[in-house]
Amino acid sequence: MPSPTASVNPERPLNYPKGEQLPDSGSAIEVAPGVFWLRMGLPFALNHINLWLLRDRLPHPTQAGVVQEGWTAVDCGVDNAATREAWLQVEQQVLQGLPILRVLVTHMHPDHMGLAHWLCERWQAPLRMSTSEYQSALLACSGVSNFGGAPTVAFFAAQGWQQPDELDQVKARVGYYAGMVPKIPGAYVRLMDGAQVRIGDRVWQCISGFGHSPEHMALHDAENQLLISGDMLLPSISTNISVYAMEPDSNPLQWFLDSLGKMAHLPDATLVLPSHGRPFRGAATRVAQLAAHHADRLAELLAACRAQARCAHELMPVLFKRPLDVHQTTFAMDEAVAHLNLLWLSDQMRRERGADGVIRFSTNVGQ
Repeated sequence: MPSPTASVNPERPLNYPKGEQLPDSGSAIEVAPGVFWLRMGLPFALNHINLWLLRDRLPHPTQAGVVQEGWTAVDCGVDNAATREAWLQVEQQVLQGLPILRVLVTHMHPDHMGLAHWLCERWQAPLRMSTSEYQSALLACSGVSNFGGAPTVAFFAAQGWQQPDELDQVKARVGYYAGMVPKIPGAYVRLMDGAQVRIGDRVWQCISGFGHSPEHMALHDAENQLLISGDMLLPSISTNISVYAMEPDSNPLQWFLDSLGKMAHLPDATLVLPSHGRPFRGAATRVAQLAAHHADRLAELLAACRAQARCAHELMPVLFKRPLDVHQTTFAMDEAVAHLNLLWLSDQMRRERGADGVIRFSTNVGQ
């Protein structure tokens, strides 16, 4: 973890300027001039996502010299009837009769990407996102998914998850992504790390993040001290970090921790607008908390593997103390492997495949 977090006290509480206030479905709360907070439901244990509306203006596409007033939408929600209805309510209650001019998606996960096609088509608005996220969304929508299917089952079996009835459920999830993201817009405008995007009166700088998704883009308005953090920086839960069958030797937890270093310098006055939870101040404190959280989990895994080699499935209870259903176990397995891969790739553990085909991790000799 980069040095800017070294002097930050992770025990210091975060500040929530809106208190317990939450926007109702179809309504919005203005968190800064021209920046509105929407909150829509999700069909998961994590039951909501925060979306953002930013006042915008662009040259009119067909009338020379005319400036068109409207909005940029940041993230979209999943594609289901409830979310479409919530957006129709927003159209009536929040948009003030103005169109959505652009749709910006932080990353390709279903709760962020799902309704992008519908919003883009409804408003004839271009999509903006990073190339890796766009291409990953195309693959997942076409059935090449990290969420289910035979390759995922084989990956999990090699990590020690070998209950046939549960793996049958995982195999059936091959259409999981497309069920919530049924269509991808046919064109997009690329977002890149360090690029500046002018939205209305504000200039936002793109900050790429890795580990949670292929090329997540957060948006930072340094002049007005605002950060739309997406899923990279959440106030009360740790972002899911996963290793997938498509890239089994990857090191996403290290990438995630390195990415957080880009946010560790932000002043306490910066208002962080996360995708889940409430807007907060204290970005550097939260970065330090997340670094400490993962350091603790890594230490626990090292301790658990000192006596004998263990596989990821055996080690899940070290990271997750509560019972998990099959859906939750898929994410827990991916995250367990992410922690173990970091320890293996940093030479703190050995990784060996046994005669039974199961991969097990053990602490290096002398530690």
